[in-house]
Amino acid sequence: LDGPAGGRHFGRNPTPVGADMLMNILIVAGVALVALLGFAATRPDSFRIERTATIKAPALKIFGFLNDFHEWTAWSPWEKLDPALRRTYTGAASGKGAAYAWEGNKKVGAGRMEITDSSPPSRLAIKLDFLRPFEAHNAIEFTLEQAAGFTHISWAMVGANNFMSKLMSLVMNMDKMVGKDFETGLANLKDLAEK
Repeated sequence: LDGPAGGRHFGRNPTPVGADMLMNILIVAGVALVALLGFAATRPDSFRIERTATIKAPALKIFGFLNDFHEWTAWSPWEKLDPALRRTYTGAASGKGAAYAWEGNKKVGAGRMEITDSSPPSRLAIKLDFLRPFEAHNAIEFTLEQAAGFTHISWAMVGANNFMSKLMSLVMNMDKMVGKDFETGLANLKDLAEK
């Protein structure tokens, strides 16, 4: 076989330069994807997001705003994101067994909370189930510690990190995103309780 300038190719078809470059790009992209997925898999299997505040009010007064889901409209950072938010209250009026479901726009999604433990005025545990925009099942805990003239309050959320959550954590900082909302909620609670 005659090649350019009279040279010979002995049974070998020349590979265009563009095809070699494309193959190299695909190999590099594949290796990068495998590395990214591998790194995501090493992320923690669970998460904890927590924020604290100090409020100049008795723990029992603050606890009342937490223990009754009807009171959350006054301080929750998510309640004002959708003026047409649909709320459903079931179970006990307050305390253990009280439940609250919501359905709203894309900012608030849909989900349900149920108080699983109520120990006035120091601890409240809530089962939190998100249904939309994504499904997740987490636990919320409020702890209050009374001191002279003020109360230390902690708001924490814990849950499992499935693989998709681990992958998302590479591009989104859930602690900052949700933590910011917790800070807003605690500031609203402080304003309300200190009146």
